Amino acid sequence: VQLQASGGGLVQAGGSLGLSCLASGGTISSYTMGWFRQAPGKEREFVAATRKNGVSTISGNFVKGRFGISRDNAKNTVYPQMNNLEPEDTANYYCAATMLYYSGHPNDYTYWGQGTLVTVSS
Repeated sequence: VQLQASGGGLVQAGGSLGLSCLASGGTISSYTMGWFRQAPGKEREFVAATRKNGVSTISGNFVKGRFGISRDNAKNTVYPQMNNLEPEDTANYYCAATMLYYSGHPNDYTYWGQGTLVTVSS
């Protein structure tokens, strides 16, 4: 499965961004789709995941109700949504796929996209 993330860019603090992750070579209905982020000098961290049945899990560590995620299996695309962005959200955002029912750990994900950079200015 190949994953193509897009939608990143420069946004002011308090703004919103809608990302997307398009899959090819496979159907996302067979996978739990996860989103992770990695800031310079930091480890990759879990942001959100949407399971095969559409149930979503959002990280509680830093999201504070600001982020959401959805999927459209017919379009083979996942849509993370980020609102009320903060400078601390600046990072490369990656989509990933796993056959597991659910995981928030990057080591459990088999397929990864190339990442899309989100920069939040203060």
